[in-house]
Amino acid sequence: MSHQTAVRGAGMSGHGTLAAYARLAKLDIYDYYLGLVVVWALLAPAARWEPRTFGLLALTLVAQVVVVAAMVGFDDITGHRDGSDAANYGSDAARRRLARKPLVAGTLTEAQALRFSWTAAAAGSALWAAVVAAAPHRPGWAVVLAAVCVAASVQYSWGLKISYRGFQELFLIGLGIGWTLVPYALLTGGTTGFVLVLAVLFGSGPMLFGLYSNTNDADGDRAAGRITVATLVSAPAHRLFVAVMTGAQVALIAGAAIAGVVPRWFAVLMLPLVAMRLAHLLIGFRGDILRARRIAIHAHRVTVALLVVAGLVAGATA
Repeated sequence: MSHQTAVRGAGMSGHGTLAAYARLAKLDIYDYYLGLVVVWALLAPAARWEPRTFGLLALTLVAQVVVVAAMVGFDDITGHRDGSDAANYGSDAARRRLARKPLVAGTLTEAQALRFSWTAAAAGSALWAAVVAAAPHRPGWAVVLAAVCVAASVQYSWGLKISYRGFQELFLIGLGIGWTLVPYALLTGGTTGFVLVLAVLFGSGPMLFGLYSNTNDADGDRAAGRITVATLVSAPAHRLFVAVMTGAQVALIAGAAIAGVVPRWFAVLMLPLVAMRLAHLLIGFRGDILRARRIAIHAHRVTVALLVVAGLVAGATA
């Protein structure tokens, strides 16, 4: 019996199979779900503690988790079929944990992954329909945006294969924005300039650390025909692109404060984030891409904490 067959056999039984499905769903990557904490902080103080608020946010969380499970499941299947996951994860398995790719590691079969992904896609769509049905408000634009987010997530690497057609970076920021604005609008009936700025800051976090992943994966993605900025331009040009996108987030903070869209104290509050963005940018320029990515992930989580503080302060001073 080969080593891979033995590993696969172990993965097909009991606890091993459940763990493999959890890795397929990437349950350890929770960054998109943190937007719901920001939404909660942005609500009026009295509304934050209503049982209906907690109920809708909890249902939304489950819907988001299930849709992301479908998205990353299909992504793993596509990456396994075209060889990009083997190329991108096989060479540095110790640093990127090959086990996180159960098809490449042999702990799940493609048939199992397909059944899981299609089931998650159907369940996620039904759960989002339930979120909309249970919401106290249903602005038309929010309902449409929710549907677009679900459809785009499922087709990130499947069907239309959005991430293969040059729209990956746009999707990464767009999903974070959508999954912040939609639940806020369903709970309140609309949005504000302040909320929009916070949603963009939240959504840009996954996009920024995704750019470092794209830098590291450029050769494998290029061979598989996956179009990202990293596969289309030279390494120096992509470093410049990362710098511009990082600078754009900082510029949004400063510009929104100057324009009065957010309070002046907001720019001061976000200074720790600016420092972390500069740190991962410099480390990335020096060539330690995976370390820069880790710092960018931590910067996103710090962003969430700062946005929660901003929401609570804004509500207390309104």
